[in-house]
Amino acid sequence: MNIDAFLEELNPELINWRRAFHQYPETGWTEYMTTYRIYKQLQALGLTVYTGTDAVETSARMGVPSDQELYAAEKRASEAGVPEKFLNKVAGGHTGVVAVLKTGKPGPHIACRFDIDALPIEESDTYDHVPAEKEFASSLPGSMHACAHDGHTAIGLGVATWLAKYRDELTGTYTLLFQPAEEGSRGAKAMVEMGWLDDVDVFLGGHIGIEDLTVGQVAATTEQFLATTKFDVHFKGTAAHAGKRPEQGKNALLAAAACAQHLHAIAPHSQGATRLNIGTLNAGTGRNIVPDQATLTGETRGETNALNDYVFQEAERIIHGSASLYDVEAEMKVVGKGTSAVCDQAFIRLLEQAATRSTAITEVLPVLSLGASEDVTHMMNRVQARGGTATYMIFGTPLPAGHHHPRFDYDEGVLKTGAAAFISLILECNQRGQQR
Repeated sequence: MNIDAFLEELNPELINWRRAFHQYPETGWTEYMTTYRIYKQLQALGLTVYTGTDAVETSARMGVPSDQELYAAEKRASEAGVPEKFLNKVAGGHTGVVAVLKTGKPGPHIACRFDIDALPIEESDTYDHVPAEKEFASSLPGSMHACAHDGHTAIGLGVATWLAKYRDELTGTYTLLFQPAEEGSRGAKAMVEMGWLDDVDVFLGGHIGIEDLTVGQVAATTEQFLATTKFDVHFKGTAAHAGKRPEQGKNALLAAAACAQHLHAIAPHSQGATRLNIGTLNAGTGRNIVPDQATLTGETRGETNALNDYVFQEAERIIHGSASLYDVEAEMKVVGKGTSAVCDQAFIRLLEQAATRSTAITEVLPVLSLGASEDVTHMMNRVQARGGTATYMIFGTPLPAGHHHPRFDYDEGVLKTGAAAFISLILECNQRGQQR
């Protein structure tokens, strides 16, 4: 199997896939067009494909958008050409795809995960932003692939294409997870609870970028996955005429504003890194009305689960204290949760060996620090808890702007590198017969 020849031939398709997904970015649980495109491509490759409630556990989803938001996304997907029969299958926010290839020959069960969702960011239209310059920037106002999930999806389809082409030469079982709603740590658990990882021997994940590196560099493992809790808080007060009867009002806006300020004063912990961020605050209806409603969204993070719990518990105390201070009610809802994880160190040596199979990998770095949260940890932990091994790679590329930025982009040469890393490791593990 000549990986380089395969990827050289596939490279134009990798780029086309990336640009098509980039142009139609859909946020978590609304990835209807994205899911349809992935499903059709995998089906054409002859893999066994699952979607809708066959792919994700309904009750395990977190942070599902409102019915109005889901309806609007479904309507948009229908107008863009997604068939009604398919939309009915994934309706109500049941996005994501799982593909399975069983060779029928004894060998390891290898699972790979690729996230597919976008972010609620307005993409830059400046001349020096490549997607704008080359006319594949987002066509959906307020949504953007600003974290490389478009590239991850393209890499996943590349891996699927390779598996389908060489299925007769492989052994074991392969499961490809195209996961929805990674942003906000909302979607992985819904796939985990469907049992897709329960008998997996080897789990592989990866991310484009993270650090400003060169194409060809690949980190075999990742450290410092921050545990995280995502939350929404709704403050409910009493409206009143701000001039005639201000004393009758209970100001939800002031409670939320005070809360946001006090939350950012939570003390750091001596045992490791902690984070808190309030991302949005919406309140009030008019300048002459005491605001009776306010909503803020935020997150906590910690280097360990215990550190994240510390920040979250402090946040709960401050939220309810702020509500009490202004005599309003506060309702807090957890809408996403991620955990910490540790990669198996054996993958450093495995990738060093595997990298000799492809010139697309020029240097193997033993480890890089994520310093953020990743929904993939739910999958890694499930595999390891049942006796398997797991790693999460990082694929190097120059970054003109950081992740979650309106000008985020990457060198499309990294698509070949990412696909080469997955394929090479699959071959290495397959040939070593790494079963539990």
